[in-house]
Amino acid sequence: QVQLVESGGGLVQAGGSLRLSCVASGSIISIDAMRWYLQVPGKERELVAGITSRGTTNYADSVKGRFTISKDNAKNTVYLQMNSLKPEDTAVYYCNADIKTRRYSNNVYRYWGQGTQVTVSS
Repeated sequence: QVQLVESGGGLVQAGGSLRLSCVASGSIISIDAMRWYLQVPGKERELVAGITSRGTTNYADSVKGRFTISKDNAKNTVYLQMNSLKPEDTAVYYCNADIKTRRYSNNVYRYWGQGTQVTVSS
């Protein structure tokens, strides 16, 4: 069993910063890509940023230059540093990860966290 737990959300004024964390725990052999998504009510989840096992990153155009994704392999943790926050960044932020859970299988399974609310006031 694998769990992803996000933390670090909250209320911040426009122009401020937050750092989200997502810790993966459980029966983990290895972790491939890890990602952050956001979701606002009535809309589908959108990819914010992703990072591969080798450290290659990608970002949504809307956050380039403001958000930075990073990871700590030893802690099975992915971070999202969010700077210069805007009211339109308000959303629930979810992390997901592609995780290998069986030593003698190449199958990789995608897991999601429960989400953390980020609210940016104007």
